Amino acid sequence: MSRLMLLVGAVAISAVYFGSKAEDFMAALEKPAAPKEIEVQVAQAEPATLGPAGSEIIKATGNGHFIADFDVNGRKIRGLVDTGATFVAMNETTARQVGIGISGLKFKYAVNTANGKTEAAHVSLSRVELGSIRVRDVEAFVLRDKSLDNTILVGMSFLRKLESFKIEDGQLYLKN
Repeated sequence: MSRLMLLVGAVAISAVYFGSKAEDFMAALEKPAAPKEIEVQVAQAEPATLGPAGSEIIKATGNGHFIADFDVNGRKIRGLVDTGATFVAMNETTARQVGIGISGLKFKYAVNTANGKTEAAHVSLSRVELGSIRVRDVEAFVLRDKSLDNTILVGMSFLRKLESFKIEDGQLYLKN
């Protein structure tokens, strides 16, 4: 459910950011779906395995997610890597934890998430690190607390700054 909520939030942010290109897709997301009963499991972060300098390996959790502890603006935060998300996304509480002043943000982007409609603000993260991987000036969005949990969604705005990344044999290989 959390994964779905994060994915829908990221897609919604992408739709707002890229405008009418995603309008049809967003309309499809807004159609009410029949409720499904799902089993929710709390995924534990696997420590990233240090590869050669500037590379890391994240082992998939039992349900196939890639979760690791990232260092964002100097603060350790749990992150869920999602290659389908255009941007890094986090809620207000997490943004405060990584040193972003919420009072000055302009929540001007309307987005739809699994938890309903909310607003988002565009920010730039000074640095995002995972072990020996260091990336600067990463675009991100801050969403209202009700729309995301305290796990950062690590999307393509981080991944595209890497030299490469690939998923193979249940592991995510990242190279800077």
